[in-house]
Amino acid sequence: MNAPSTRNATLTIGNNNYDFPIKSGSVGPDVIDISSLYGKTGAFTFDPGFMSTASCESKITYIDGDAGILRYRGYPIEQVAQGDFLETCYLLLEGELPNKAQKEDFVSRITNHTMVHEQMARFYQGFRRDAHPMAVMVASVGALSAFYHDSTDINDPHQRMVASMRMIAKVPTLAAMAYKYTIGQPFIYPRNDLDYTSNFLRMCFAVPCEEYKVNPILSRALDRIFILHADHEQNASTSTVRLAGSSGANPFACIAAGIACLWGPAHGGANEAALKMLEEIGTVDKIPAFIEKVKDKNSNVRLMGFGHRVYKNYDPRAKIMQKTAYEVFDALGVDDDPLLNVARELERIALSDEYFISRKLYPNVDFYSGIILRAMGFPTSMFTVLFAVARTIGWISQWKEMMSEPGMKIGRPRQLYVGPTLRDYVPMEKRK
Repeated sequence: MNAPSTRNATLTIGNNNYDFPIKSGSVGPDVIDISSLYGKTGAFTFDPGFMSTASCESKITYIDGDAGILRYRGYPIEQVAQGDFLETCYLLLEGELPNKAQKEDFVSRITNHTMVHEQMARFYQGFRRDAHPMAVMVASVGALSAFYHDSTDINDPHQRMVASMRMIAKVPTLAAMAYKYTIGQPFIYPRNDLDYTSNFLRMCFAVPCEEYKVNPILSRALDRIFILHADHEQNASTSTVRLAGSSGANPFACIAAGIACLWGPAHGGANEAALKMLEEIGTVDKIPAFIEKVKDKNSNVRLMGFGHRVYKNYDPRAKIMQKTAYEVFDALGVDDDPLLNVARELERIALSDEYFISRKLYPNVDFYSGIILRAMGFPTSMFTVLFAVARTIGWISQWKEMMSEPGMKIGRPRQLYVGPTLRDYVPMEKRK
């Protein structure tokens, strides 16, 4: 917790002045603590979208959108991406990078929790074959609480840790099962001799009739995608997990709520939208006409994969993703992919055209991730599922942090009521 503030902000309402303490984090802008606002003044604040409201204190992720900075537990994302995903999971969950013994123990515990209860396979048979994989994920992750009763006591720190381990380990298995079910192929069981991401790729793409060899470059690329999407401060889905958790809901239900929120096209569907845009453009020679439509105020054409609600500078994850895209295409022997060519030219234009520079429309992480996932063989319906696999560690870390806070309160936003004032009920026979 921060030390008591010695600075105040003064709010004037009519002839009355009210003082509120100013808090400072370890880095970032100051925050005015208005938790006593209603008690002192009888008034609320109005902040649609919570654009100027801090809902919690957190030690996990720091973002400076103007400077293009993303840090996990103080470490720049560019440095964290040099490690592997399970190391990132340990960092987010525990607060520090693991030593060799801690890493080996953590990997072992995750690996030995990757299987799910066999009855979960029958659970999947209740879905239509054409069900969206995200619909399957929301239901199956929520259903974990029906299979693992011994890790739903949120007041027990040990059970909270067991639930965290199970979530990190089992969500990839459930995601692979969702994919296999929608394409009509048998489920592939996890293998303990493979690393986390290689195991996931095998569960998605192996078939029983032949041996599947994981391409290490593709595995490393997906591992990097997972790292870059692991956490992103108090975004919509993370806030959803915290809000659900504040009621005392079990952790599996909280993560299912986060997945449901992530499903929204304004949140987790951005890479799918960027890929669709590249496919609609088709070839490099059609880019000038497309750019003209983007600049036309009377056109409904939007540039997808550029700009970010938080980042007003180059998304630091995008640079890593660009490099990863080139590595994947080289590994697959793709020398002249039309979509990659379109992406390269769009990026060049956006970084040199004053129209885009003045509006700070730089490429974001979703611009390249969709092309990479498509090259790996994933259909667009799986893109958000993969996002959920990556973000699970961020959600569970945020949930665990919140549950360990003394005096945690249930989330209860206020509202500005604009409906009818007091009126009398009219019996049916007297209504016009």
